[in-house]
Amino acid sequence: MATKKTGASGKAAPLDPKVAGKLLDKLSTDNEFRRLFKKDPKAALVQAGYKLPKGDTAALAELERTCCCMAVQSIAPKADVIKARDALHTMLTAGLGMTPIQLNVSSTALRRTRK
Repeated sequence: MATKKTGASGKAAPLDPKVAGKLLDKLSTDNEFRRLFKKDPKAALVQAGYKLPKGDTAALAELERTCCCMAVQSIAPKADVIKARDALHTMLTAGLGMTPIQLNVSSTALRRTRK
């Protein structure tokens, strides 16, 4: 399921529900995994159980596209990931579109003002 091709909508393929669940479990509990996810979403997906397609260049391109949708500058606190778990799981298993998953820290959390 993790390597389904994209449709005309341009959405990235949905993640396998087991992979999505493990990804969210680790993001809500494991600091080392959170650092890995921030640095390299593809490596984090593989660690969460995503099977890398061998020799399928279209599937590898799809994985790259999925990982672009998962790029974050700062990951939301663990408690926020836990609270939004169901919504995040739905997004990950439905396929990622133009809206990235909401793992970034909310914009109101660290609002900077110019002086």
